Amino acid sequence: MAMKKVFCIGELLIDFVAEKQGSNLAKASIFTKKAGGAPANVACAIAKLGGKGFFIGCVGNDPFGEFLLDTLRKEGVDISLAQRSKTFTTLAFVSLAEDGERDFVFSRGADRELEYDPNLRKGFSGNILHLGAATAFLGGALEKSYGKYLFDALTKDMFISFDPNFRRDLWKGNEQQFIKKCMPFIEKSHLCKFSIEEAQLLSGKSDLNEACDFLHEVGTKIITVTLGKEGTFVSMGGQRETVPSIPVTPVDTTGAGDAFIGCLLYQIGNLGSFSQVFDGFEYFLKMVRTANKAGAITTTNYGAINALPTKSQLQD
Repeated sequence: MAMKKVFCIGELLIDFVAEKQGSNLAKASIFTKKAGGAPANVACAIAKLGGKGFFIGCVGNDPFGEFLLDTLRKEGVDISLAQRSKTFTTLAFVSLAEDGERDFVFSRGADRELEYDPNLRKGFSGNILHLGAATAFLGGALEKSYGKYLFDALTKDMFISFDPNFRRDLWKGNEQQFIKKCMPFIEKSHLCKFSIEEAQLLSGKSDLNEACDFLHEVGTKIITVTLGKEGTFVSMGGQRETVPSIPVTPVDTTGAGDAFIGCLLYQIGNLGSFSQVFDGFEYFLKMVRTANKAGAITTTNYGAINALPTKSQLQD
């Protein structure tokens, strides 16, 4: 049984984090450079578990881009499909106060320059495509490529996973545009991973069951809604259940959702056939329990990629 490849498409960027300096970036003076980008985190999560994680995205032909690709390479991610651009690497500056209040400045660069490569279709057949949409709908070549890769995935019998990765800071006043752009991907994806905020925003429903009814009507077959320490709400084939998380003492929740979906896709990639995903609700819940564990472990350490569990940590 051959392990499936998981192609993760989206942004890879630098997070400059001003830690323990309040939420006002104007007053921040010391920043820590960290690799960021949800699709890249998912690729790392898969690779650290021993899976085949591929990253498809664009970074600048500059020291920051080099740092980002080196980070992924060291974690075992295949970066042969990543692109470099003369445009500067995308940067995000984040300051976080103790009460969770944050200040956020986004400087978009090379991630938007990802050009569609029709040659990738050859390697897509029978594998997995994960689409993380944090910056994908903000225009540029990336947005056009995103839609083309979705079409390729449909024609190559791929298992398609979609995470809207909604960032309120990037869509203030344009939420309806974000919702509209997400709908074709929710329609065509086999699996969608939402936060509760995303499920409510995209469906227009505050009740989680009503939100899932709406999102299934749009088209997705499987819905997972991450609820933090409460676990994960799963909706599939007319059945629903909340899978509890494991109790931990969190120190940094960054990347927990990426660890969850990465671990889930790793398990799906190890199945003999994608049809097994839909064969039994209880079997899928078992995979979600393992993925919950990966998410919880990630919160017990600092930094998204550094905190992602290995296979042995997950088994322990």
